[in-house]
Amino acid sequence: MAKQNDKRDALIASAAGLFWHQGYAVTSLADISATSGIPLGNIYYYFKTKGELAQGVADIFVGETEAMLAEISEANQNPRIRLQLLVEKLAQSLRSRVEHGCPIALGIRDFRHESPEAAARAAEAFSLLIGFIGRELGRSGIRPSTALGLARNALTEWQGGIMLAHGLRDPTVLAESFRRMERLLMVAPSRN
Repeated sequence: MAKQNDKRDALIASAAGLFWHQGYAVTSLADISATSGIPLGNIYYYFKTKGELAQGVADIFVGETEAMLAEISEANQNPRIRLQLLVEKLAQSLRSRVEHGCPIALGIRDFRHESPEAAARAAEAFSLLIGFIGRELGRSGIRPSTALGLARNALTEWQGGIMLAHGLRDPTVLAESFRRMERLLMVAPSRN
């Protein structure tokens, strides 16, 4: 059984990398087969369609986001420190985001037509981030409606920075976005 799950996981991991680096539309099952080392005919044992693979990739986005937020939550109880840790974690992927863009955003866009369920599932990763940021800002004394707006602004800053940095191939653009995001979250007004 573990061997079957290993093959399934290898197919999803290969698909995730290919969808991110070359795009969902142009990635064929043959490409995924070649990258994973699993014969093309065997893919259909695990996934009937490329859309089912997209769902598996979207599950990765959500799972990795949940794991990152759990790790941050366990690391410190202070909401401002948790937000700082989040920005630091997101900044660790600066180079790959400049090179290839955001895999979550690209997945949402690319999956939407052929696999809307996978697009919706991928978008849950962004919802998790907004919810986490909003809760932590609320815990630091910010009114809930203001905290939610700030959380959305922070995510917009991050995603906009990725898009512009990727388009310009300039890591400085994304580094600046992280600094603005950090200032937004660290100096947000409290209701006191």
